[in-house]
Amino acid sequence: MEAAPGVVRSDAPTKSGEVQPLYAPRLKIYPKEAHGTFRTIKWIVMAVTLGIYYLVPWLRWDRGPYLPDQAVLIDFPARRFYFFFIEIWPQEFYYITGLLVLAALALFLVTSVAGRVWCGYTCPQTVWTDLMIAVERFWQGDRNARLRLDRHRWSGEALWRKTATHLSWIIISLATGGAFVFYFADAPTLAREFMDFDAPTMAYIFVGIFAATTYLLGGIAREQVCVYMCPWPRIQGAMFDRDSLLISYRTWRGEPHGPHKAGQSWDDRGDCIDCRQCVAVCPAGIDIRDGPQFECIQCALCIDACDTIMDKVDRPRGLIAYDTERSLEAGDKGAEPINLFRPRVLLYAGAMVLVSVIMVVALVLRPELSVNVQQDRNPLYVRLSDGGVRNGYTVKLLNKLYLPRAFKISVDGLPGATLDMVGHEDGAVVPVPPDKLQSVKLYLTLTKQGVASLSGAATPFSFVITDIANGTQAECKATFQGPQR
Repeated sequence: MEAAPGVVRSDAPTKSGEVQPLYAPRLKIYPKEAHGTFRTIKWIVMAVTLGIYYLVPWLRWDRGPYLPDQAVLIDFPARRFYFFFIEIWPQEFYYITGLLVLAALALFLVTSVAGRVWCGYTCPQTVWTDLMIAVERFWQGDRNARLRLDRHRWSGEALWRKTATHLSWIIISLATGGAFVFYFADAPTLAREFMDFDAPTMAYIFVGIFAATTYLLGGIAREQVCVYMCPWPRIQGAMFDRDSLLISYRTWRGEPHGPHKAGQSWDDRGDCIDCRQCVAVCPAGIDIRDGPQFECIQCALCIDACDTIMDKVDRPRGLIAYDTERSLEAGDKGAEPINLFRPRVLLYAGAMVLVSVIMVVALVLRPELSVNVQQDRNPLYVRLSDGGVRNGYTVKLLNKLYLPRAFKISVDGLPGATLDMVGHEDGAVVPVPPDKLQSVKLYLTLTKQGVASLSGAATPFSFVITDIANGTQAECKATFQGPQR
């Protein structure tokens, strides 16, 4: 058996008195190319996910003359997140929180049903590692050819093939880092600035950081990331139960295993011919016949390899397959159909539906105008020479439409109050540009008689914000501070 990468060794002394290291040196994995249904699915998933990642920053979305036309944009200077027709403001970050909660619940749901499908097909580490291995295979050949090159690593052929491999990895890594920063600025503009060496310094820094991590994690570290850096293999066990579909070796059918020659009988033996093709194609270098292992990312390439061998020896497919613990225990007697309506599955699905409904309702009902009032605290109020009292406020109007709007500010619940706005002498009308925040400084004054009618030191009232164009109103509660009675 080949040792799994990074196998932990005992630090106990050997018979010769030598102390073994805690960790064995990494055994490089040379995954063999697999062919079959699941490998095809992985190619399709890789093409789709990489296509989305690299192309989405270039998609355009017309939001009008006042806003950026990039479909997906994280605009830090303007403090906005644009996602097609959805615009998220900083105070609406709870939508991002909701998306993260949905993503976590979806991961829990999929894991409880079908194991580490996320890890095997759509995890960025898996996708980029698959891409890097495909490039390596293009330049250096399949498993045996790469083994041969590493045995003669200083030969001319090995040097030029490995140089071409690493240069290709660097190009992919730079494209990955460049695509990432395009999500934070207008992609065509930033691309031109990169070509002219006129882009912001931070853009070059972040491209370098993400290029370096892509090259290191996808091209060099590979399975080590899953084994040592990722916490999910240690957590996933809590999501499994006896009905979770996991890639499994059907012991009841494969044992006892051993080599098989053409013409030999299949009586009193299993279907496994000990070809080790399942190990050869595994990107983690493990033997699925040893049972569940946290290094296994459930990529299903061992299924394709085994099915190919079964076809060659004229035995039924499915010696390695997606199966449940309940079915494996039943063996050739068969088990009951998979139960998808299990408590944990229903719990995760129900939570996803609940969070989705809450987010959709909040998105549909969110107001087109957001009002925030901040009262001056130093001082709370000013006593005027005629016996009146004045309070200062800052009113912030957030126009969430892509059109310029004008608003009239008035007061409700504070009889006799006089409203004065700093810089606005046109009847308290405030123009607000499209998709912008406008702050207004204003003062409320009560005469001596008005102050005498107050019931306490803090009197509640409301600011009423009226849209001049259509008459719609929004209210924001506040308090008027006065002297103690």
